Amino acid sequence: MTRTITIDPVTRIEGHAKITLHLDEAGRLADARFHVVEYRGFETFCEGRPFTEMAGITARICGICPVSHLLAAAKTGDKLLAVQPPPAARQLRRLLNLAQLCQSHALSFFHLSSPDFLLGWESDPAKRNVFGLMAADPDLARAGIRLRQFGQQVLELLGGRKIHSAWAVPGGVRTPLSAEARAWILERLPEAKATTAKALEIYKRLLDGPLQREQGSFGDFPSLFMGLVGPGGRWECIDGLIRFTDSTGAVVADGLSEDDYASFLGEAVESWSYLKFPFYKPLGYPGGIYRVGPLARLNVCEAIGTEWADRELQEFRQRTGTVESSGRIVTSSFAYHHARLVEIVACLEGIEQLVVDDSLMRGRIRARASLNANEAVGVSEAPRGTLFHHYRVDDDGLITRVNLIIATGQNNLAMNRTVAQIAREFIPEPVAEGAEIPEPLLNRVEAGIRCFDPCLSCSTHAAGQMPLHVELRDAAGGLVAERLRG
Repeated sequence: MTRTITIDPVTRIEGHAKITLHLDEAGRLADARFHVVEYRGFETFCEGRPFTEMAGITARICGICPVSHLLAAAKTGDKLLAVQPPPAARQLRRLLNLAQLCQSHALSFFHLSSPDFLLGWESDPAKRNVFGLMAADPDLARAGIRLRQFGQQVLELLGGRKIHSAWAVPGGVRTPLSAEARAWILERLPEAKATTAKALEIYKRLLDGPLQREQGSFGDFPSLFMGLVGPGGRWECIDGLIRFTDSTGAVVADGLSEDDYASFLGEAVESWSYLKFPFYKPLGYPGGIYRVGPLARLNVCEAIGTEWADRELQEFRQRTGTVESSGRIVTSSFAYHHARLVEIVACLEGIEQLVVDDSLMRGRIRARASLNANEAVGVSEAPRGTLFHHYRVDDDGLITRVNLIIATGQNNLAMNRTVAQIAREFIPEPVAEGAEIPEPLLNRVEAGIRCFDPCLSCSTHAAGQMPLHVELRDAAGGLVAERLRG
């Protein structure tokens, strides 16, 4: 006989999902599942549209990371046209993506996750949010909001809109960097850097104290890691080739092209979730579990290539790297939070380097051509990880098939394993029938998912919402205990 605890939906994430914890006859955890319960259909209604519209259409999948789809779609369009965007256009796209990573990571850290760290797991859930943080530390909350605003404003200065811009197009971009935009960015960079430095200082202090247990129990397990790398294995956010490393630091596969993703990535499905389960094909399913996103990008790269970010990367590895990898690889999913802060540093330094390049303000920014291919794959690093767009088109350039492999889906196996590990660590076993389910426990289980900052609108294109509903059920489906939120 088994019983089930259900968390429905998971809160403080982008989108809607639920978690079920399955107990065996002895009341011990037997399994854990992260369910995405909304139907995915975005690929289908893209069919029949001109491929030239895909950048503008797919940017509307999500209001949190529209730039990620915009860039992946534009890069796929480049290949369908068989053109290379001019160098200035490639650098402008990079500038856009750095701003996107900055604003999204700031949202995740300050708005969604820091209330757990700064207010405490046991704090009142009605106040354990960004508004509670504003009351407890208004200066830090305001700084976090302004850091996100910095990234969003750069997006608007480049693309004309903070969200759902159609600025990147097949062959390049629509407009260059303006002198006014460059002046604004340079003026605001010192404040953005100061906020990030303050956040790193606070977070490191917490890691040395109250967050030590979480660091070792929130999804700390061996897996593969995948991400783009540039020449010499440098940290990359938009171009480059795909690399896999394992938990010992060994490079499992390198120099892989997105064009061949079907040869090394498989997509499994389970009856209890609409979110697919990508895996590394040579190791099979589910043994081919891998992680993507900021933690993976820091694990697969050799260096970032800017002074401050490389110092932070070195300290990140020294603090949390595993003995098996000689401190090279960090395996705890809780370290995604720290990795986001390191990447914000990399983004700010990268933005500073790019905006002083005069070529971004003049010259060719778009290559033009007619349709020259009927199938192409584009790839980019979204805030949450590597994003693939795969299009097939007819001779008129109309979409006949679309496949979007989203970062959140690629972390699906890891999210499920993380939830199980947290439940085993924090749920007192055995769980007796009729036992109350304490709210702080539920929050820690949910927080395991928040480590990955999942974007369920991207991964499932969901609509609607549900209250939190946690159920404990026996093998016959009988309700043993429940908790409602909302």
